[in-house]
Amino acid sequence: MKVKLLSALNDNNVDMAQTSSQRQLAMTIFAIAGELDQNLPLNLCLILDRSGSMHGQPIKTVIQAVEGLIDRLKAGDRISVVAFSGSAEVIIPNQAIEDPESIKSQIKSKLSASGGTAIAEGLELGITELMKGTRGAVSQAFLLTDGHGESGLRIWKWDIGRDDNKRCLQLAQKAAKLNLTINTFGFGNSWNQDLLEKIADVGGGTLAHIERPEQAVEQFSRLFGRIQSIGLTNAYLLLSLVPNVRLAELKPIAQVAPDTIELPVEPEADGSFAVRLGDLMQDVERVVLANIYLGQLPEGKQAIAHLQIRYDDPLVNEQGLLSPLMPVYADVVRAYQPISNPQVQQSILALAKYRQTQLAEAKLQQGDRTGAATMLQTAAKTALQIGDKGAATVLQTSATRLQAGEELSEADLKKTRIVSKTVLQE
Repeated sequence: MKVKLLSALNDNNVDMAQTSSQRQLAMTIFAIAGELDQNLPLNLCLILDRSGSMHGQPIKTVIQAVEGLIDRLKAGDRISVVAFSGSAEVIIPNQAIEDPESIKSQIKSKLSASGGTAIAEGLELGITELMKGTRGAVSQAFLLTDGHGESGLRIWKWDIGRDDNKRCLQLAQKAAKLNLTINTFGFGNSWNQDLLEKIADVGGGTLAHIERPEQAVEQFSRLFGRIQSIGLTNAYLLLSLVPNVRLAELKPIAQVAPDTIELPVEPEADGSFAVRLGDLMQDVERVVLANIYLGQLPEGKQAIAHLQIRYDDPLVNEQGLLSPLMPVYADVVRAYQPISNPQVQQSILALAKYRQTQLAEAKLQQGDRTGAATMLQTAAKTALQIGDKGAATVLQTSATRLQAGEELSEADLKKTRIVSKTVLQE
């Protein structure tokens, strides 16, 4: 068995007398390192912003970060590089790593900053390059930008020109269907946090913030370490519920580790549900939380769901492999006493921190500064409950500034978004 699947309910006991009981089902998934013979080859595409705002130190540090990644690639790995400004071009076509110094030299000579920010065009070329090297490999993109996509012009009923942001999300969805993962890096404090988060979430990747140029090398290295540990790809969680058990209608499933992401649910032909997980790291837990409702059930140990992971193993070129079918049980009792699972409770709080921060951002956009400050304080307290002191500090600081009548800077907003999704990297 190459994939591990564990499950737990926040409360395993269910009151037999209740017509409806809500439970949180936590599912932990990871590739088992000991079952995998070697690390998978990497097929990496770097999609880099070279717009005018990247001129000088920013582009120099990005080049330095890229050179660090190239030095860590091994024989059998593949690299491609796309640069975009007002338009995009492939500056390093997809190729096996044979002459790293030549690749670095070409990047240095071609990655000069000027022009606008056509993110979608860069993303489209990047996906095309990645598709040339997918066989037997982990295919991931690093998309880095310091700006916003270029929006189309709308005059009355008609859209004039292309909306870059809309195209980006369509391309991220296409990439996910092609088993490609897109990670996004916001450089500085002027990038579109909503867009980059959505691209990463849809593309099964990670959102990172490079607040200062000197952090580029560290952030690239951190994420590269993650993708080096990937053992299995194109993973889906398959969830089948028994009669009288249902998913919540609104936001029923979310990932809470290693990052918090609202996950889309796809109904299957047999009535079960499929949730795309993407790539699975070796011995690094992916934790998914499902919000379910149980109707009245007979007394005793009852199976309420069945779980399975469908995945690909690129090393042996096998697709659609299935883990053993795993039942989930609840104890339906007459004399109900709750049995809280502390680990599941931690996952619930991690998701609460994210959603409370989202509510705070929505209130701020509506002009409700008091409401936003209150929600940020609530999110800070939630972060403390799970031991995330870094997030608690950031969230409380933003709340205090709002209460003092101050505006939140772009840097404040970016850091707030990042800490809502994951544990703050010190």
